[in-house]
Amino acid sequence: MAAPKKEFGTAPVFFTAISTILGAILFLRFGYGVGTLGFWGVVFIVLIGHLVTIPTALAISEIATNKRVEGGGEYFIISRSFGLNIGATVGIALYMSQAISVAFYVIAFTESFEFLFHYIQVNYDFVLPRQAISIPAMAGLSVLILKKGASMGVKTLYIIVAILAVALVMFFVGTTEYATNKSFSIFSADMRNMGSFFAVFAIIFPAFTGMTAGVGLSGELKDPSKSIPLGTTIATVAGMVIYLFIAWKLASSASETDLIQEQLIMGKVALGGSIIIPIGLAASTLSSAIGSVMVAPRTLQALAADRSFPGARINAFLRLNDKQKGEPFNATLVTIIIAFIFVAVGDVDAVAGIISMFFMVTYGSLCLISFLNHFGASPSYRPSFKSRWYFSLIGFASALFIMFKINALYAFLSLLAMTGIYLIVNHIHRDRKGLEIIFVNAIFQLNRNLQVYLQNARKRISYKEWRPSSVCISDKTFERKEAFRLLNWLSYKYGFGTYIHLINGYFSKASNMEAMETLEKLITQFGKIESQVYVDTVISPSYTSAIAQVVQLPGIAGLENNMLIFDNDTNDEEGLQRIIENYALVNAGNFDVLILRTGVKKIDTHKDIHLWLKRSDEFNANLMILLSFIINSHPDWKKGTIKIFDVNKPGELEETKAYLQDLIVKGRLPITLKNIEFLEESTEVSIREMINQRSVDAGLVILGFRGDHLKHEGAPLFQGFNNIDSMLFVNSHDEKVIE
Repeated sequence: MAAPKKEFGTAPVFFTAISTILGAILFLRFGYGVGTLGFWGVVFIVLIGHLVTIPTALAISEIATNKRVEGGGEYFIISRSFGLNIGATVGIALYMSQAISVAFYVIAFTESFEFLFHYIQVNYDFVLPRQAISIPAMAGLSVLILKKGASMGVKTLYIIVAILAVALVMFFVGTTEYATNKSFSIFSADMRNMGSFFAVFAIIFPAFTGMTAGVGLSGELKDPSKSIPLGTTIATVAGMVIYLFIAWKLASSASETDLIQEQLIMGKVALGGSIIIPIGLAASTLSSAIGSVMVAPRTLQALAADRSFPGARINAFLRLNDKQKGEPFNATLVTIIIAFIFVAVGDVDAVAGIISMFFMVTYGSLCLISFLNHFGASPSYRPSFKSRWYFSLIGFASALFIMFKINALYAFLSLLAMTGIYLIVNHIHRDRKGLEIIFVNAIFQLNRNLQVYLQNARKRISYKEWRPSSVCISDKTFERKEAFRLLNWLSYKYGFGTYIHLINGYFSKASNMEAMETLEKLITQFGKIESQVYVDTVISPSYTSAIAQVVQLPGIAGLENNMLIFDNDTNDEEGLQRIIENYALVNAGNFDVLILRTGVKKIDTHKDIHLWLKRSDEFNANLMILLSFIINSHPDWKKGTIKIFDVNKPGELEETKAYLQDLIVKGRLPITLKNIEFLEESTEVSIREMINQRSVDAGLVILGFRGDHLKHEGAPLFQGFNNIDSMLFVNSHDEKVIE
């Protein structure tokens, strides 16, 4: 079967939008708003409302011109930008707002027969229910759409917009006795009852929401990328200007009492208003109802086409088209049923508040999409119409703020309901992605800009505050995890960590595939714990060449790597020798060097950290203290404390004690003086023996070493600590400052 012909241009988009904007609220509640809040109060409603609607119109125009917009309008835009699961979540809320809008406009249409209700009550002493008009009107509208479809609806729009234009002209040329006797000036106009501002706002805001109505016709437009931006933007701006002039006309033509009490106050102002205003109200509400009943089924059909609902039969039923007209017959039928329910039990003000909340969620989402795309768009995002990021941010922030100001409880429940819908949809379609991609892109762009900024800042600043930017390289990752744990502790709060798994061999297609598979395993494995470490792999034919590669890696957060961690088993003497042989290479890169030697047992974080300071640790001492503080700040070490052992020459004890006490106080280190033990060197007991005796129950022992000692002593420098399972040897390239 041939696809339905796409025959509409810009005019239907504009007329659908403007006829919905200048709709029921204009005739029924705008005068009430002016009477309650005064001229300037309503002006603020118009301006604040358009802080949401104008950015949304620009956002829709931008996103719609990036790709061919298909049937479903706003839903298609959201789902193809945020992903199908988020799209379905927002789309269901959007559909409900559109379906309920049909009922809202039919209920409002009924008010154009106020003269009939009044006549029956006065002459027959009988209060005719509003449903006597609204239900037959809903039935007539249903038959019109089901039989004639969107084509008939759009043709009807032209007639209705013409009637609406005549009604507005008659309103502006009309005058009243109040206007003749009172001189009105916008400079002396008042603003009153501002405590009711957001209550009135909730009732009036749906008047401004029609600017997206034309987007729902995207599936029938010849050129959506042109018609949507042009029609939507013109309708939005024109609607705002008209509402400002209407506020001025009402404030200058009627008293506060009349504005509040007379529902059809515009009829008292307009020339021939007793006839033309009810006709204008009927035309505007009918056009809005037609617009909504054309748009809502297409949103529902697009949702079903994306399998958003549970059950294949439900989705198949809702996406079924009328074979002759190509209309979403079943989706239209469901929409009509929902509208009938609200028509039967609805009230204009109550339904208006519900619609406001639904639209705020939708518009806020659209503005958020646009904002994120400005900072995290992929190269494929190339809209021909471009908004500005600050417009989108203003729209999103305004929508969120207004939701909670209207009704914090309803706003919270709305967001809670949206979360629930998303969890259900995400459970049904776990394979779908989308939301995370745009956030990842935005974070990538932010990180890129930060790195460039930090690089430039480092050139300008002479003093550089030290923080660990550590990198660890190991080919024993799947056998030993202690080095990764150490890196995670160092990176938790104060630094950055990169863990490199070494794959021995030459770079080839096969080894590259192996590296990618290994990386996936590592991410899955380390992802099970709360990790702050960036994981990667490197392919190299030798340990030395791998280190040469790693020390040249840029830091992942814009801070150059300044520390390299070696991992060694206490029983692996060959591995220790390999580390010693490559120390000079790492030192040449101005790196601090940490050598972690552990045995079979894991590092016991429930025990204390023992820090041993010697007189040879001139440069190492401050780094060792900082490292012990950083490690101890991780939640894994919440039951452990830091204990310092300071070994001095005889006679230097008091001087060292004063220095350490001053360092702890000035550096605000969480180390109590009772946890510092001052020891004197002795010819009878070596430092190694002291450590073996006093630190046998430590969770981790930190000990410094010097490069010249390593050169002369070699492996024995790290050996002989037979009673201790976990030791961290520290070599600082330069002295660190503790402030």
